Amino acid sequence: MNKLIYRKLSLDILSFFIVASVSLTLIVWVIQAVNFLDIVSEDGHSLKVYFNYTILNLPRIFSRILIFVLFISIFYVINKYEENNEILVFWTNGIKKISFINFLFKFSFFFVILQLILNILIVPYTQNLSRTYIKNSNMDFLPTLISEKKFINVFEKLTIFIEKYNHSGIIEKIFIHEEINENSSKIIISEKAKIIKLDNKYKIKLLNGNIANINEKNIYNMNFKETEYDLSEFTTKTITHTKVQEINSLQLLKCFSNHNLYINDEFKHICVDRKIKSLSQEIFKRFVVPLYIFILSLVSSTLVIKPKKKKFIKYYKYMIFLFGFFIITISQISFKFISHLKNLDLIIISIPVLLVFFYYFFLILKTKSKFKTS
Repeated sequence: MNKLIYRKLSLDILSFFIVASVSLTLIVWVIQAVNFLDIVSEDGHSLKVYFNYTILNLPRIFSRILIFVLFISIFYVINKYEENNEILVFWTNGIKKISFINFLFKFSFFFVILQLILNILIVPYTQNLSRTYIKNSNMDFLPTLISEKKFINVFEKLTIFIEKYNHSGIIEKIFIHEEINENSSKIIISEKAKIIKLDNKYKIKLLNGNIANINEKNIYNMNFKETEYDLSEFTTKTITHTKVQEINSLQLLKCFSNHNLYINDEFKHICVDRKIKSLSQEIFKRFVVPLYIFILSLVSSTLVIKPKKKKFIKYYKYMIFLFGFFIITISQISFKFISHLKNLDLIIISIPVLLVFFYYFFLILKTKSKFKTS
């Protein structure tokens, strides 16, 4: 009988969690998708690139809201049981309050494992995949981004200015400035030009113009009647370098353990110029933050313990909810205090473990149970 009761409790929490997490994830995803419209409107990528890029952000969104939605789910279900007097089913069947709390604590293991899988494997992979997808995509909307008498900066180290342009691709008077390196650049001025697309790559066909190669020592000029300027050699200004949160977890640990001492060239381009603080913070977010789920399961289960003083009953649920929200806030900002100071870092890392130990001890005292209670 007890197994059936616990199974119903688990299904109720899981059902609410799935509905709430999917709903909230989609809401956040839509809001972020609107912000990502710059990928199309300013950077010239296609709608297909935009859609795939936003889809790959779903695991990250779900991972960020999981800890909050789980707390709300457990809190809501227990509160619903309390209001409908369904909680009495547990006590009338001989289930002790500490056993109820122990079950929720064990039940939270599943979500800790889920959070770890997301943080360690899925989210870094999808985030890196989305960045790679943007980096390797074509500027399919380039012609629509070109405007008359405006500087166009959709490509990195390249500026284009057009006097007149029609959407058939004909350009009159075009100015192109290419930054080759810190000490040299190239300027192209042409009377007429046309944007052409070959093999999914854009080129500008230039007619009757001049090319000036400029460096520290001299300026070299060359006239031309017809030439082509290949835009496929340039990358989008959309950020394409790998961020810390996109690094594979194994590589991240190797970067941290061998900071400034690169194992081989395979990791050198990933680890170079990474600050030890940023690496430490990312490791903390992936491996330590999920442990806060344990304390949140204990906090939400406190609803089954009534305060002795009646004047506190009215505000008891609000106090528990606010305390849980406070724990969630701590879990999300604690990584910022991670530094290169070992003693301080050890204290911050141990906070979720200490919270679980002391809060569980507090629940033991409140339920007047022994540690051996099952």
